[in-house]
Amino acid sequence: MNVALLSLWMPILLSAVAVFIASSLVWMVLQYHNSDWKKLPNEDAVSAALKGVAPGGYSLPYCGSNKERATPEWQAKMVAGPVAMLTVCQHGSTGMGKQLGQWFVYCVVISTLVAYVAGTTLVTGTECMKVFQVTATVAVLAYAGSAACHSIWFGQAWSRTTKDILDGIIYGHVTAGIFCWLWP
Repeated sequence: MNVALLSLWMPILLSAVAVFIASSLVWMVLQYHNSDWKKLPNEDAVSAALKGVAPGGYSLPYCGSNKERATPEWQAKMVAGPVAMLTVCQHGSTGMGKQLGQWFVYCVVISTLVAYVAGTTLVTGTECMKVFQVTATVAVLAYAGSAACHSIWFGQAWSRTTKDILDGIIYGHVTAGIFCWLWP
């Protein structure tokens, strides 16, 4: 018989907490993501130029339609450069409470989806390695599955994407370990 989602509340919550802790260790102890960003030349001038720009995503040069993309003017801007995709974030507080809260909720959502797939495909008493196999696959796909899109479509360095995929593999295996341990 399949396993009810509600009976998996403990591995859902504990795996979310474990991934939250693992991600904190990755970012604060290992710190291999520190090289993901570079300092802009003339940072103060760029900052001044962006004053008053509302938070959101921007592209340079901007193109509002495929018709505009076909114009010689826009194509010349692309060739001349710079070409950039820029995210302007809300400024003000340096605290990360909101982002950490959102990250934890995201971890709970992923763990819930992992539990759903495992609960509908596995039965009570399934051997630990089979639980690990199914839950690791789903969790790795959830945490790392779309990372390559940032390099393919938005120009993110493949080195950064590789680190994001590594993070997803770590988080997926942490999730699977908890589900394996607490599987009914």
